[in-house]
Amino acid sequence: MAGPRVCLLDAYQTILHTDFEPYAEVLPRLADVPAEDLYSAYARVAPLLTVGKTTVRQAFAEVLEISGVVPRPELTRALAAKSRELLLKAGELYDDVLPFLHSARAHGVKVAIVSNCDENTRDLLAELGVTPLVDALVLSCDVHVAKPSAKIYTEALHRLKARPEDALFVDDNARFCAAAQELGIGAVRIARLGEATPVAGLTTVRSLAEVEPLLWD
Repeated sequence: MAGPRVCLLDAYQTILHTDFEPYAEVLPRLADVPAEDLYSAYARVAPLLTVGKTTVRQAFAEVLEISGVVPRPELTRALAAKSRELLLKAGELYDDVLPFLHSARAHGVKVAIVSNCDENTRDLLAELGVTPLVDALVLSCDVHVAKPSAKIYTEALHRLKARPEDALFVDDNARFCAAAQELGIGAVRIARLGEATPVAGLTTVRSLAEVEPLLWD
């Protein structure tokens, strides 16, 4: 019996990890706003950023206003540029990602990245060499909907010209995996950082190497 012919991969904590520690000092210092205040305000605007209803620069303007700082254009530009710079420096692929993507292509398995993220993730995936090796980038900021909404999964399937039963979804978030399963998409949770609480009906793997036998022999 043929297995899945497409693979939908989450980005953060599935194929890549980031060190956000530099953000804690650099951006608050640049904004001249206490870190706790800056990130509390950022949390309020982040949902709109994730679904592309605002840009990173516009989000920082709103963050400054919430924090009681005049959002001067030069400051919002600087914050947006520094945020992108920090992400590109902080993002790293797990060691098994590029081999997995090359093997998927060799086995004729199409791959889409399906991620809840802002616009800077697009640049990060390109910088890390992921973009040329996948068939679609289905980013919440571009498609204006985020996991666990069914629409982001169906958009990925549409771009790969696949049916739900043809696909396997891999994500570190059990709720997002369950949403995929509700659509008839096979799903496995990846636990990169070690043990994860078992979830009934959901297989947990530790690496993409463990995903390969589910996609090809």
